[in-house]
Order: sequence, then structure tokens, then C-alpha cells
Amino acid sequence: QVQLVESGGGLVQPGGSLRLSCAASGLIFKLNVMGWYRQAPGKQRELVARITGDGNTNYADSVKGRFTISRDIAKNTVYLQMDSLKPEDTGVYYCNVVPSIIRYWGQGTQVTISS
Repeated sequence: QVQLVESGGGLVQPGGSLRLSCAASGLIFKLNVMGWYRQAPGKQRELVARITGDGNTNYADSVKGRFTISRDIAKNTVYLQMDSLKPEDTGVYYCNVVPSIIRYWGQGTQVTISS
């Protein structure tokens, strides 16, 4: 049974940083593409970063150069380092495989960027 638990969200000012964590169980990272998704208020959920089984990374244009996805295979955890945060980065952040599987969605973690 797969379980994904996100943490690390919060309220930060524009220009600040946050590091999100996704603790995974029931998944083998090297066999899956893992992704961070976000859902902004009133918008559809979108994929913002992903990391392949080989460790290659890709980012949405809106976060490229500011966000970094990484993983710790020993801890079965995926991270999202978010720097230079903007108000438009506000939303609930989730991790899931890519493409996403409905039953894997967790509760997400709220990120709010505001002064």
C-alpha cells in the first residue's frame, strides 16, 4: 500500500524559502518518476517538478531556476527546495508519481506567500 505524506509548508514573505518533504512508503524510487504538484486557489493541480528513477530532473517554466527537487533513497523521501518565492507560488503542494495515480494523493501541505 502506497502512502505519501507531505510536510514543510507554511507562511513566508516574498523572496523567502521553504523546503518541503514527502515521506513515501510502498514505493521504490528508482522504479518511479516522482513529482511535486501544486494546486493554487481556483486553479487545476499542476506538476511543477519531477525526478526520474535515474535522478534526472525537470521543472515547469514558472519555477525553473527557483525550485530544486531531490530525493534521499535511504530515507524514501523526496524534497522540494523552494527559493525566491513569489505570491503566485501560493497553493497546496502534493507529491505523487508521474503520471499521478488518484489513490496516491495525500493531504498536501499548504504554502502561502504573503507580506
